[in-house]
Amino acid sequence: MVMARIAIVTGGTRGIGEAISLALKDMGITVAANYAGNDDKAKAFEAANDIRVFKWDVGDHTACLDGCAAVEAALGPVDIVVNNAGITRDGVLARMSFDDWNDVMRVNLGGCFNMAKATFGGMIARGWGRVVNIGSINGQAGQYGQVNYAAAKSGIHGFTKALAQEGAKKGVTVNAIAPGYIDTDMVAAVPAEVLAKIVAKIPVGRLGQAHEIARGVAFLVSEDGGFVTGSTLSLNGGQHMY
Repeated sequence: MVMARIAIVTGGTRGIGEAISLALKDMGITVAANYAGNDDKAKAFEAANDIRVFKWDVGDHTACLDGCAAVEAALGPVDIVVNNAGITRDGVLARMSFDDWNDVMRVNLGGCFNMAKATFGGMIARGWGRVVNIGSINGQAGQYGQVNYAAAKSGIHGFTKALAQEGAKKGVTVNAIAPGYIDTDMVAAVPAEVLAKIVAKIPVGRLGQAHEIARGVAFLVSEDGGFVTGSTLSLNGGQHMY
């Protein structure tokens, strides 16, 4: 019998992260949902779904170490990490401040490093682990006005391939998922005329759904996913065939 697994999903209480947390719980995995900001929404998520929530900024190295230690103290050793937390600070380079650049790199890419430093060694020692990093179509294809976001997400894909080589012989897989445009609050905030142009470029003719990304994560973290490592799964409706 397979032992119950413990997972941390960063940014795990809203949007794609919420869908991932729920999908892993449905698999019988004990989930810790990390969040950084809205306490009220996080507590409502915890109450509604019986999933523990833990607050820390994944871009803060020490906070990650302490946060993951708190999860392990409460729930047990962490077997699965889904690095989903991310922010945007969009703007063309001419108007992008260093803080806009640095904040996105610190959270989106730095968060992957910080979470790996906190959990990867334990996975190696125990001989089993799963890391899934959420990249982006814009990290593969680029996007106007997103040099920070595209660079960070592209970096995630390289980080994934390199770390996968360190874990492969130890039973630890490291993969990425690159979502296209998904029907979340972030995308809903895009002006209707802009959103229509985006959808027109998606061959399947619609936005993706958060649960579709979650199903990809569910496979990669499963017992059956052990032969997949260093891979990027593109879930974008055919918008970018990479």
